[in-house]
Amino acid sequence: MKKQLLGLFVTAGLLAACGNSEVNESTNETTDAALKDTYIIGLDDTFAPMSFRDTDGQIVGFDVDLAEAIGEDIGVSFEFQAIDWTMKETELNTGNIDLIWNGYTITDERKEKVAFSDSYLENKQIIVTLADSDIQTKADLAGKTVSTQQASASQDAIEADVSGIIAEIEGGQPVLYATFTDVFNDLDSGRSDAIVVDEVLGRYIMKQKGADNYKVLDDNFGEEEYGVGMRKEDTRLQDAINQGLADLQENGQYQEIYQTWFAE
Repeated sequence: MKKQLLGLFVTAGLLAACGNSEVNESTNETTDAALKDTYIIGLDDTFAPMSFRDTDGQIVGFDVDLAEAIGEDIGVSFEFQAIDWTMKETELNTGNIDLIWNGYTITDERKEKVAFSDSYLENKQIIVTLADSDIQTKADLAGKTVSTQQASASQDAIEADVSGIIAEIEGGQPVLYATFTDVFNDLDSGRSDAIVVDEVLGRYIMKQKGADNYKVLDDNFGEEEYGVGMRKEDTRLQDAINQGLADLQENGQYQEIYQTWFAE
């Protein structure tokens, strides 16, 4: 009888464990069988129009609206937390945040550190100068001061550019700032001759500051796509977000959110 009871307890314990987790056969990793109620999204709260603070100090933007709509679709809540963008993958993998959702470019290097959702927005790295600049092409950046945001896809794109222009710019490397707000201020003041920025952000900021004050070169530092970053073991969350993206595309909500922030 004791052996039979022990066997029942062991079986019950195994069933309970199976109810809370499952093994991903492709990776042999244990993953959560159910989504949590709330997930924390890490972001750069100066990256307009993806996520930034409005005049009331509230975090708003395209990524914020998209996340909230997907949260409703898949039955979870998201909280938004401003982080040091240079530490984004560390914040994720130490558990301080659950997702990087903020114009986060999908790259092979980042895929080694995080898992990505399906892509949801196209972007490219544009070169911006003041309107009266004599810089016309990427080659004209030789001997010029170029700035961008530290630990950004823009920095990665400059350093990976096959034309080798990075070796020819002033100092042999871009001047790096903590935020793209600082990068634009550097250009406005004349300390930089050109800046490299995400197009979605650059176009938005130029509109706010006066588009006629700036010039966008035809040359750029490459096209790319945005995705949501998460820990590699969070496969169920990854599947849910991908399903949410697909649902919003199908029911028209994605296009409504897109029009709110990118209509022009």
